Amino acid sequence: MQITTVLFDLDGTLLDTAPDLAAALNTVLVENGREPLPYEAIRGVVSHGGMALIKLGFRLDESSPEFEPLRQRLLAIYRDNLSSRTRPFPGMTELLEQLEQSGLNWGVVTNKPAWLTEPLLQDLGLLERAACVVSGDTLDERKPHPAPMLHACELAGSRPEHCVYIGDARRDIEAGRNANMHTLVALFGYFLDADKPHEWQADGMLETPRDLLHWLGNNGQALR
Repeated sequence: MQITTVLFDLDGTLLDTAPDLAAALNTVLVENGREPLPYEAIRGVVSHGGMALIKLGFRLDESSPEFEPLRQRLLAIYRDNLSSRTRPFPGMTELLEQLEQSGLNWGVVTNKPAWLTEPLLQDLGLLERAACVVSGDTLDERKPHPAPMLHACELAGSRPEHCVYIGDARRDIEAGRNANMHTLVALFGYFLDADKPHEWQADGMLETPRDLLHWLGNNGQALR
């Protein structure tokens, strides 16, 4: 096996964005006369985006006339506080450095829109280092469709079979498999009680970011 590119989901995999998204949701709740939710009640929903957060906080269906204004308010608050508390997961910074030192490149494939993805990566000094950044609105298709994954491969200069995609949601693993990539579950990410990542048919599980180095080594990839 030869891996040349490591691709990451963003929320719950590359970056711990839950603190800022939880704060944005609770701000909207308080603005509307509701009690804020505990952080742990919000964390598992973060990977599923703004719509899921509004559904969680307000118990509204997206067909409700109140739904979209609330979602837009959530996104506006979040955009103004993108990187207040968001950081790479522990060990991720060192992992990226080791990948780069070993001659592997890395990139991001996320369903988050580019107007949030790119400023966030820029704030954290990661945008220029990434070989590719494919957001939820880069193409007409989104994960679990393979098109964003294949586009990321092209931008990174790799073939799908030489890429590994790491994510914390079923759609991440489905997207990578649909694109004929290797796939790994980031168990340090955001999960709901109903999630069963061991049934997602990924190629492996990562308890921490640095476990990727062990996975690569165990599969015959020597890193400097």
